[in-house]
Formats: sequence, C-alpha cells, structure tokens
Amino acid sequence: MRPVTVSTDVPYTPAQVHDFLDVMAHHERFTDHYLTDWRYSGPSRGLGARATVTAALGGARSDVGIEVINSEPPHRIVEHNVSAAGRRQAHGIYTIAPLPDGGSRVSFTYTWLRAPLAERLLAPLVRAAMRRANGTVMRRLAVELARHEGDVATPSDPPP
Repeated sequence: MRPVTVSTDVPYTPAQVHDFLDVMAHHERFTDHYLTDWRYSGPSRGLGARATVTAALGGARSDVGIEVINSEPPHRIVEHNVSAAGRRQAHGIYTIAPLPDGGSRVSFTYTWLRAPLAERLLAPLVRAAMRRANGTVMRRLAVELARHEGDVATPSDPPP
C-alpha cells in the first residue's frame, strides 16, 4: 500500500519539536483520539522507547506495539509498529524541517511494510481513514507543542 503523509507548520525550531517528539509519553497527548490505553516500556525517550496502545480506527480495535528504531536529532524519528498479530507492520516517520521564515514543518508518514489482506483490498478506504486520523494528530501536535513550550500562540500564528 502507498504511504500516507500529513504535515503541519509550527512556530518552533526543529530542535524544540524533536525534543518534544523524542519522549514517547508525549505522543499520548496528541493521539489519544484513536490510540488509547498507553503502556510504556524501555527508555522514556530515544532509541528503544516503546509503547503498546489500543488503536480504534474504522470500527476496528487492535493492540499496536510501537518502538523507536531510529532518531536523527533534530530532523527525524522513525517508529516501527506491529499489530494484527504481526500481520500489519509499518513505519511511522516524523520528519522535521526548518521553514525559511522560522519555525518548522512537521511531517508524519505512515508506511505499511505488511498489511492484512482485507486492508490491502480496501486500501483506498484504509488510506483515507489513516489520512484523517493523522491529520487530526498533526493539528493536535501543534496545540500540544504550544502547551509544552508555554506559548499562548496558536499553531497558525507566526513564529515569535
């Protein structure tokens, strides 16, 4: 299946964004609309940080194991996801790029490495559901970054 990418622009440096995303527990704050019951293991940040969550998307519920497998501060974090008893494997990749006038563009790409047959047959619907869910993730990430940085700016405000 083709990957799904969503993005948001935020008024923070790539280092600030990476520092926030590097902490696995922070992800619960902006994904809990469809990822719940977070259980953590391994280090709290960086390589080897892990979580097991319950994903509810498209009427289906599934436990998902998430592990950070690569981190290139301040520009990239790669997570490996396993669910559906190993029949679904994917990478979630955060890419953080500086914007010309300050701030950063944060992109999240979900790439299926393996998917159950039903998902492959319904690929356009599955991809649309992931795009909607992760679009919400990006909007909520911008809000949580503002809270974390103690900034009252909204994500659409220009950088300070």
